[in-house]
Amino acid sequence: MSQSRLLSKFALLLSGCAIAFGVQANELQDIQKAGVIKIGVDITAPPYGMLDKDAKATGFDVDSARSLAKSLGVKLDIVPVTGPTRVQFLLTKKVDLVMASFSITPEREKVIDFSKPYGRIPVVVYGPKAVKIGGPKDLTDKAIAVTRGTTSDMTITNSTKGVAGVTIVRYQDDSTTNTAAATGKQKYIVGAPSILGDIHKVNPKADMVFKYTATSFPMGVGIRKDEPELKASVDHWVEANLKDGNLKAIYAKYFPGVEY
Repeated sequence: MSQSRLLSKFALLLSGCAIAFGVQANELQDIQKAGVIKIGVDITAPPYGMLDKDAKATGFDVDSARSLAKSLGVKLDIVPVTGPTRVQFLLTKKVDLVMASFSITPEREKVIDFSKPYGRIPVVVYGPKAVKIGGPKDLTDKAIAVTRGTTSDMTITNSTKGVAGVTIVRYQDDSTTNTAAATGKQKYIVGAPSILGDIHKVNPKADMVFKYTATSFPMGVGIRKDEPELKASVDHWVEANLKDGNLKAIYAKYFPGVEY
């Protein structure tokens, strides 16, 4: 093979590599070129995500997503997701990012990336006022409701291993889980602190009070792996909005009196 042909092939190979790396590193540029970012939000998990009286999306994650889109200079397209579909929608590119009370866990980090934490989500157990429940061992012979595929599901499953007679009743979304507790179908429930307000909206007389905090997880923006530019921009937004107090102000709007 002549030197000129060899150089031509080498140049073509370098060009192909540049294109490949460009695609990998330019997800942010693609979003900015399109002028819109698709962010998955669970609008069935108040006050992180919900619909107001005019059927418009609102909540902590919704307002945070609007702030992020503004910082990127693009419009926001909210795509409804649920706990079990968050990772799936991200991996299949139905969304660019996920902001849906998304706890950062080692299991999830095996398949997706997360931004730096922009909040924390406690996992709390609720039950009847008259029953003393101080930890997993007190759930012997009891059924507890949880939303399938969430960190609450993982937490209650792991923490009750070896506890006799525990039945974990899994529902497909937060709304169904909360309704089961509100109507008395389930006497115990595990989830974020926000679920209590949703339960009492359905049934103000529901016998459901705080029992114990099982654990807490840092909350981050879900990002597909190998998107360094996009991740860097999201991390910058987190840092800037923590520093200037914007995220704290949004949190206070939806969680009055709760420490951020």
